[in-house]
Amino acid sequence: MATPAWAARYASIVIDASNGKVLHAANPDIRSYPASLTKVMTLFLLFDELESGRMNLDTRLSVSAHAAGQAPSKLGLRPGETIAVRDVILALVTKSANDAAVVAAEGIGGTEAEFAQMMTRKAASLGMTRTVYRNASGLPNPGQMSTVRDQAILARAMINRHAGSYRYFSTRQFVWKGQTINTHNRLMLRYPGADGIKTGYIQASGFNLISSARRDDQRIIGVVFGGASGTSRDNHMKELLDKGFARMKTGESIEVAAAPSADDTSDIDSLVAAAQATGAVAAAKAAAKPAQAKAKAKAVKTAHAKVTKTANFKVASAKTSSQAKGHKGRNSAADNAPAWTIQVGAFKDYRPAQQAAAQAARTLGQLAAKGSIDINKLKGNKPVYRARLAGLNESQARAACKRLGKSGQSCKLIAPDA
Repeated sequence: MATPAWAARYASIVIDASNGKVLHAANPDIRSYPASLTKVMTLFLLFDELESGRMNLDTRLSVSAHAAGQAPSKLGLRPGETIAVRDVILALVTKSANDAAVVAAEGIGGTEAEFAQMMTRKAASLGMTRTVYRNASGLPNPGQMSTVRDQAILARAMINRHAGSYRYFSTRQFVWKGQTINTHNRLMLRYPGADGIKTGYIQASGFNLISSARRDDQRIIGVVFGGASGTSRDNHMKELLDKGFARMKTGESIEVAAAPSADDTSDIDSLVAAAQATGAVAAAKAAAKPAQAKAKAKAVKTAHAKVTKTANFKVASAKTSSQAKGHKGRNSAADNAPAWTIQVGAFKDYRPAQQAAAQAARTLGQLAAKGSIDINKLKGNKPVYRARLAGLNESQARAACKRLGKSGQSCKLIAPDA
């Protein structure tokens, strides 16, 4: 699936809720602002309290001046009043009320800051390795970061560990002080089988969404970050969920380490030229016209070891693991390359591996200008294409992985003769 036009902050993932298998992913580990998706974790900890018996749905929670002073969206709670846990839950899942989120935080953690630390610890315990919480609502905070993969992990944990309470996410409306409040989750109202779970938006994040849907006995979870509008985000999520259910039937899966280029049919020369087109190479050749699908399939199948130079960056076609060790042809990137390599992903198909390596090259710029893209094919019943950048010395490789890590991309160091 091509990346949406609003790709600057875009990330997405779709998983099988039963086992966590990734059915689709683009930029799954790029950190961004979760916005009101944060409230899913707030609710997770609130449901923990209910399950433990420390609270019940009728427990009254006090409203502090800090809670009442939160920016909209809010219920308009006043300092000194109390609100039942039941209404806090309903306010969070429908109106995404920031004042209610802080009431929950203070009721559980004493202060919102302490509660945020509890949220972060819970995230770590669930395997959300790239998530840090600073508040209970998702209102702007530069230190509050997450990824679509982590949010999918959280949604799956919510469904599995708090199955009884998860039903609240399907609430369409509730009445507060005589006012009917409708859900913000409009996709849930119109996508067959959808039953939650949360929308989110701040200016820095774009329009975010976690969705879950069931068909027959299958459930999938989708997460999107960075939508340009609520409508475009919802429409894209619909496409992702449709694709996810289709892949559930075929058993196919795909994980893309980084979002594809806007023109998903560009060849590798175009991608690498874009990655390295700085300064003196700004006039590098434009992308060649996309090859026909049949020709591209043939090129992948032959997996020859030809090396193409584009914008001062060498691009090696896919070769098998044995060829990688033994190939000594005149054009081989190994001829003059130092022994260190970095690996930025492993994929079931050639093209996403190619795209992931090109994205890494784009991120690294001149740091890897003397390296080479190496798509290394492992033979077996199910071929695996390893996306690598070769031809780096040790300091370059370590610096490259450090830079990729900071940008949210995966990176594995491969030492000489490894």
